[in-house]
Amino acid sequence: MGPILLLSILLQIGCGVHVVRTGRPLYWIFILLIGSYIGVLVYLLAEVLPELRSNRGANRALGRVRDRIDPTRHTRAASRDLEIADTLDNRRRLAERKLEDGDYAGAETLYREALRGLYATDPTLMLGLAQAQFHRGEPSAARETLDALIAANPDFRSHDGHLLYARAVEAGDDFTAAVEEYEALVQDYPGEEARVRYAGLLQRHGQTDKAKALYADTLRRVDLAPAYYRREQREWVDIARREVRA
Repeated sequence: MGPILLLSILLQIGCGVHVVRTGRPLYWIFILLIGSYIGVLVYLLAEVLPELRSNRGANRALGRVRDRIDPTRHTRAASRDLEIADTLDNRRRLAERKLEDGDYAGAETLYREALRGLYATDPTLMLGLAQAQFHRGEPSAARETLDALIAANPDFRSHDGHLLYARAVEAGDDFTAAVEEYEALVQDYPGEEARVRYAGLLQRHGQTDKAKALYADTLRRVDLAPAYYRREQREWVDIARREVRA
């Protein structure tokens, strides 16, 4: 049996099983049997692809594949939108995309251009600017931006912003102030990153027992959490597990 014929048979069987399991009309079995590759193609186009388009999980999976093949497609789309309409929202979207792409200088430029007029103290834009500054290796500038954000928007709350502030303080070698920030942050941070980063700070400053306790606390929390949480926090769980075993 040649490979072309074998592949046709396997595709026909796979599609036939899909027909039966999903309760589709059995005339598709006849079409698949007499149509070979053409029958499989018709079935995929008529029945499978429309189902995938309406399935959120399938769409997310397809989106992830497309992102791996073309990782800058969202950035190009955001850049085109900004060229078409130079609005604050389009500028913010492009800045966020550049942050995700690692183009921190480009993101900083866009955030600075957006922080004008009525939006000169917009907290979301200021937080984005601080993120770009921090990742460019300027933690002191990021801390200044966050201080200005807090002064201009005293009611603004952001877990990510608080974590960024703690990291900026830590990067400035202010151990006491960094401990205070992390102590406040880990109480209600929605994830394990803050706790693991705090443990790392303590470990680097010789407070090994307290650091180990925080790592162990992360592992206990994750053991009690649902599977999706464990998947989301895998990076930090792996660090905690490695440090506990060390």
